[in-house]
Amino acid sequence: GNPRALASAIESEIHALDKDMPIADVRSMDEYVSDSVAAPRFNTILLTAFAALALVLSSVGIFGVIAYSVGQRTQEIGIRRALGADSASVMRMVVGQGLVLAVIGILTGVGGALTVTRVLTTLLFEVTPSDPLTFAAVATVLAVVALAASYLPARRASRIDPMEALRRD
Repeated sequence: GNPRALASAIESEIHALDKDMPIADVRSMDEYVSDSVAAPRFNTILLTAFAALALVLSSVGIFGVIAYSVGQRTQEIGIRRALGADSASVMRMVVGQGLVLAVIGILTGVGGALTVTRVLTTLLFEVTPSDPLTFAAVATVLAVVALAASYLPARRASRIDPMEALRRD
């Protein structure tokens, strides 16, 4: 049942045994546990929020770099298209550029994470500091984000009209 409902009955029994016995801070075990994990829970939520922000910023960064690269390489892409490159090969080229950036970021991040996780062990519940499943999951998420961020510039590049691209300055 409800532990709060029993609190007054237990207090009256204790006072019946010893009137001078002080009773303070009567709480349920759930409340004690909740209070004991409040700070680590807040730290975890804060860290997750910063990680999500970093993920969004990295996807915007990859998108910006790839979109800029496509803009700078419009003539080159037009020449490739004029020489027979199909849309799929242009998309593969541009998305591949985004994946190269992602792989560099993932490798750098894994190195940094292996160092930092030793400091953050107090925030890890049921996870070892160098858990391979966690590293694989994060790397997969980052690769998918890089693919998504590269897709729009790649699609734009694959639709470049060769004649118009060759006329550009």
